[in-house]
Amino acid sequence: MLFVSSFLAALALVVVHLFSSRLRFLEVIPRSRWLSIAGGVAVAYAILHLLPELQKYHEALSEVGSRLSLPGEHVIYVLTLFGLVAFYGLEKFAAKSKGRAHSDTENAGVFWLHIGSYSVYNALIGYLLVREDRSLRSLLLFFVGIGLHFVVNDHGLWQHHKQTYRRFGRWMLSAAIMLGWLVGIATEIHEAITASVIAFLAGGILLNTFKEELPEERESRFWAFSLGALGYALILLWMG
Repeated sequence: MLFVSSFLAALALVVVHLFSSRLRFLEVIPRSRWLSIAGGVAVAYAILHLLPELQKYHEALSEVGSRLSLPGEHVIYVLTLFGLVAFYGLEKFAAKSKGRAHSDTENAGVFWLHIGSYSVYNALIGYLLVREDRSLRSLLLFFVGIGLHFVVNDHGLWQHHKQTYRRFGRWMLSAAIMLGWLVGIATEIHEAITASVIAFLAGGILLNTFKEELPEERESRFWAFSLGALGYALILLWMG
């Protein structure tokens, strides 16, 4: 059952990648209310579902924490911070590289940097579809939270790279999800690594969402972001 349900969820996330960049109604300024709602949902999922989920790995994380001279509960937040800082650094580097690029070759380098890093990100998500023992309800919550996060990411990558993203990027990101899923099916990895992946992704979701929402020129809609965050928070608390 886990094999079938996780495979279907992975395929559904692939469909999101393949088609979300073609949603033309999202390409407006002020920023589409639907993108802001999706961002709010993703943030609520990261804070109210992913981070609390780490508590069941407390023993494994405590073991890691003792080796690092850190309390077990601090390891969670260190890893989350690492995910946030890693993606912030990536975006700053990509933005500077794009600003200095004077040729198609240099622009291609920025594209492959973006797609390579997000492919790793997607592979981790595909891995979690299998390595986390999810009920159908939990899997549905995961799909909605991560799927809408993908819509926001895809829109940002489309704005950066245009047709190059549609020709190559979305296919690579889709393949990365399935690769991560296959690794999850074929391997057994220590609980501490699974917990590290979850914490890293939580930090990445927070950074990637806010970097799309906060730039002033996009004229994002605070009310839509709040509606998505608060609405999905209520759903998570009710179904959790």
